[in-house]
Amino acid sequence: MTRTIAIAGKGGTGKTVIAALLVKLLSEKGLVLAVDADPSTNLNLALGLPLKDDETIGHVREKLTRDITKGQLSPSIAKQDYLSGKIRESLVESRGFDLLAMGRPEGPGCYCATNEFLRASLDQLVKDYKYGYVVMDCEAGMEHISRQTTRDIDVLLVIANPTMKSITVAARIKELIGEMRATVGRIALIVNRVNGKLPPVIEQAIAGSGLELIATIPEDPYIAELEVKGAPVTALPQGSPLRLKVKEIASRVIA
Repeated sequence: MTRTIAIAGKGGTGKTVIAALLVKLLSEKGLVLAVDADPSTNLNLALGLPLKDDETIGHVREKLTRDITKGQLSPSIAKQDYLSGKIRESLVESRGFDLLAMGRPEGPGCYCATNEFLRASLDQLVKDYKYGYVVMDCEAGMEHISRQTTRDIDVLLVIANPTMKSITVAARIKELIGEMRATVGRIALIVNRVNGKLPPVIEQAIAGSGLELIATIPEDPYIAELEVKGAPVTALPQGSPLRLKVKEIASRVIA
């Protein structure tokens, strides 16, 4: 059975870094489909993979919609088959995992029919990862989940920094999930870049939010050097505090 893990949080909390490390760690246990649902498309950089502009779902979706509107799609080709084929062509393959980038937000006009095709295509694609994992790096607004263009989620990891604003955003994400039609099994909080213990005021805010805190991650001294070099986060040394913590989180998520 495929296990789907989504990572969300305010911009700048380190969710893409954590998502990339989870992808690499889980790829040692089973085949992983990494989904970059953030239009900024940074997950490929964190994983050290190239990504062309036309290798995104946004590009495929817009081209299909444009072709349908202009009557340029051959009547001999079923729309669902066309979209499913193009999505598979958009996969960026690597050892132990594949990357699917959602790309930029939708353009003007109604995409309801196209999103229906997209949802069905993704559901079919996920079946190829049976007994594996889907790791989704979400955009802050959770748009793809709210529109149900992504499948239901087993675990949602909400990433925050140890500030009141970041914890407030994390709590709001939990509230949004309750308002959406999507099904989420477990919602857990990870506080990143923690120096020492959490301040009492932050602990109180977390307790009041009802979020399940499963881990705090210390500031990693190796990250800055990687960013200067433009190296992927997967190049972190094995003893990196961030890598070790994400490995611990991965074992808890699997459990």
